[in-house]
Amino acid sequence: MEIAVKRFLQLISTHHTVVHTNRPPRESADTHVSRSDLRLSTSYTPLTVTTGSYRDINFLNVKLSCTRENLYQGLAITSHISGKNANLPILNNVLLRADVGGIKLTATNLELTITCTIRGKVDQPGEYTLPSKLFADYVALLPNERVDLDLLDHAVSIVCEKTKTKINGIPANEFPLIPPVTGGVRFVVPAAALDAALGQVLFAVATNEARQALTGVFMHFDGLNKQLILAATDSYRLGEKTIALGETAEGERKAIVPSRTLGELRRILSVLRDSVENPENIDVELTDSQIVFRYGTVELSSRTVEGVYPDYRQIIPKTSATEITIDKTAFSQAIRRTSLFSKAGLFDVRLEANPAENTVTLSAADVGRGENTVTVEGEMIGSVNSAVLNFRYLLDGVNAMTSEKIVLKFIDAMQPCVVTPYNLPDEKYLYIVMPIRQ
Repeated sequence: MEIAVKRFLQLISTHHTVVHTNRPPRESADTHVSRSDLRLSTSYTPLTVTTGSYRDINFLNVKLSCTRENLYQGLAITSHISGKNANLPILNNVLLRADVGGIKLTATNLELTITCTIRGKVDQPGEYTLPSKLFADYVALLPNERVDLDLLDHAVSIVCEKTKTKINGIPANEFPLIPPVTGGVRFVVPAAALDAALGQVLFAVATNEARQALTGVFMHFDGLNKQLILAATDSYRLGEKTIALGETAEGERKAIVPSRTLGELRRILSVLRDSVENPENIDVELTDSQIVFRYGTVELSSRTVEGVYPDYRQIIPKTSATEITIDKTAFSQAIRRTSLFSKAGLFDVRLEANPAENTVTLSAADVGRGENTVTVEGEMIGSVNSAVLNFRYLLDGVNAMTSEKIVLKFIDAMQPCVVTPYNLPDEKYLYIVMPIRQ
């Protein structure tokens, strides 16, 4: 593992793809930022999901009604990113805005922003902010009936059937004004394909922020070839997936998108999965430092990650000495059984391929727990080979395959192991695991 990782890190420093940004330096957590600075500062370029600068409109009251189902869905989409922020309490709130265009819910943590528009009746246009978690938790417990909201001084009255409550909030002029993203390059991506692709690469993103570029997913929008390439690596394993773009795609753009942003996108898609009105495609717009995903009445925008992404294709083996075709379920179960006896902290499992007998033997031994050996039959070509792999990394890749059988390719115990789906030419997905050096 040590030699393989060193080789990978050398490639990072010598081969790279530049991701251009105009992002200003981040402020430290200890730096005091006033609420007025959040709205007026020109040195800070926050995210965008709003449709315009409406803080100059003086909405004194808010009065509206909608179904509990619509309101809860909007809060389920937006309130998730709000948390406990002692320095800026307003970021713990969701902005509720009602006008002729509908009811808009907005939440932000200044790194990413989510806006969702829901249907409802607006009797008095206005805007106000309420604590996200409290508001969402309360609405979740209401019956599926009409919900009436009315702003009374510094609280919002909420009435649903025989239930009535007041929730204290903060005036909307305290909420950060987020200017819209304009002038970016736009692409159309099938929603289902993007959701599935993210499920195959997100788990490979690095969790250690020491290497900032590896904490996101590399996204290469190639309008010329009408394809989107997604890649993620933590330098120990790598996942790459290619999907088709919409026919209107033009131009080319590369960006590193934070893993949390893409995780929120998948969560939003899951919330809306059963809705009959959802579009088939996601509109994506990219600027030098931001990315926006628009899906129906929902917008998710985020900063992109600064820096360079390694030219990971340099480590993908072009040849192999041994190729194994094996049943995915049987192989996955064998890995799980063997993993129970791997060394704590090392998570090592040894694979031995015997083409003469068409078998793969998995083994692990631990002084305290004992040892285990499992043999699985498969189809093989090439020579006898073996490698020691991290069973967690291997299992992640195996489970991400969509075919009933998978293909494993080895060169030797020091080179990466490549895992791909079997007999699915349209499934452009590969997964690489770096070996553990013995």
